[in-house]
Amino acid sequence: MSIMNPTTDNGPDDASGDDSADGPGGPADGPRAFQLVLLRRMADHQPGLVEDALRTLGASRAELREANRRWQAWTHSPRSRGAVRRYRSLLGRPESVTARRIGDLTCEALTWPVPLWPDLRFEVLTGPQGTAWNAWLVRAPGAAAPALRTTGDLVPWSCTVDEVARAFAPARPMEGTAPTRWRLAFTAPDTDGEPRPTVAEFTWGLLQRTID
Repeated sequence: MSIMNPTTDNGPDDASGDDSADGPGGPADGPRAFQLVLLRRMADHQPGLVEDALRTLGASRAELREANRRWQAWTHSPRSRGAVRRYRSLLGRPESVTARRIGDLTCEALTWPVPLWPDLRFEVLTGPQGTAWNAWLVRAPGAAAPALRTTGDLVPWSCTVDEVARAFAPARPMEGTAPTRWRLAFTAPDTDGEPRPTVAEFTWGLLQRTID
């Protein structure tokens, strides 16, 4: 199951030129700054995990807020060349570029490593003219996915949208509370084996919490 978020895109990319900064909040801090952007959205649901991640990065709360401010300014800048160009500018050359078919649509999947989550990759799905259809964290090729059998296995930051959707099919996508958030509704056995209606919330494709 693949769940796409069409609100990710900020318009088509200009294929000309290099991958230099094209607006406020450019790629001076590169991947580290982008990880802070990911963490800023996750802090609403998992502040403790975010604090641990900030210590790993050697970053402060002030740096977190500043990285997010610069990202927001960059995404809304009239000089911004589009979402895909912006990701390339921050993260550099993709680790992989793979053709993918979703229904009748053909797209490219661009992936980059994310040091905070070595078993994951940041993936951007692109359509015609370089528009970005979706951007989220996915399992890295060859990395073992967690065994998801009960609600007790749904540990924050342990699994992705697609993994939960496959494990507890049929799962029903629900509207998220922001463009970078997703929700899934499904029924899963609890630790006693009793089926429970559950809603899982994700930020940038990574599980944040469940709601019974």
